[in-house]
Amino acid sequence: MDRELAAVLRSGPFHVALRAAIQSHGLALQRIQHRLDQFGVHVSLGTLSYWQSGRRRPERPASLRAVTALEEILGLPANSLIVLLGPPRPRGPAAGLPPGARRYADVVDAPGPLAALLDDLDGPDGRLHILSSFDSIMIGAGRDGRRYEHVQVLAAHQDTDRHVTIYQGDPGCDIGLVSFTALDNCRLGRIRRDPQAGLLVAELLFDRMLRVGETQILRYHITDASGVPGTGYSRAFRFPVHQAVLQVRFDPDALPVRCWRFVRRSATGADDECEEMTLGPHHDTHFVRTGVMPGVIGLRWEWD
Repeated sequence: MDRELAAVLRSGPFHVALRAAIQSHGLALQRIQHRLDQFGVHVSLGTLSYWQSGRRRPERPASLRAVTALEEILGLPANSLIVLLGPPRPRGPAAGLPPGARRYADVVDAPGPLAALLDDLDGPDGRLHILSSFDSIMIGAGRDGRRYEHVQVLAAHQDTDRHVTIYQGDPGCDIGLVSFTALDNCRLGRIRRDPQAGLLVAELLFDRMLRVGETQILRYHITDASGVPGTGYSRAFRFPVHQAVLQVRFDPDALPVRCWRFVRRSATGADDECEEMTLGPHHDTHFVRTGVMPGVIGLRWEWD
């Protein structure tokens, strides 16, 4: 081991030491990814690049296993990289999450596949929470062709430079035909899909590091061109939210016969509240909820 690498392994920081070790060993990131796969640990090329640039750091158990494997692949002493990460950052209630916060597994439909997608992105779960949310959905003349516009006000309780957003398609959705467009105060990063679960997870990157206590307003579009007729829309929240607004607009040539708003504790649970709604003169309906507790709120409708 050369002196420069030995010195940076003693002093850190982690990303500088990792980059020096990679350069010293002369391996391309694609080759390192292949070697990690042989250890039974999958890490995307983007994540490896982020780790060595300092834009991300390994935190999840799967990521820490990858760091241990990297030490062996790069011929480094055991724990020489792990020790540079220091103690884990606070997570869950210890990170100062709002009272009443719940796990994804308690509110979403497919927690296992979702957790795998988030792990692949080394997702910053729990560093941000939504203060307010406005979702507007347009349903086309074929009862499909859905276009979503989302505006969210986010607050940071840990430093972060990105938000990870999740889209769950309706049964039969071709998740490959779902696209994201970042509009205001963010840009699109990596995207991961699970076709079998109908899930898509996308990074929305900020132009700066958001510090604890700071807020950010994001606006983005989602287009679902998979052609599956829509029968409802819901939004799941892990944390308490000051206000959430859902609005659905229908093409004048494709109006539902009945609409309801509902509140549930989880995506698969029974309705805790349900109320029939009427369409307005502009062929839309909406649901405004203040003091939203973790769970699911939504609108659903019948076509015939």
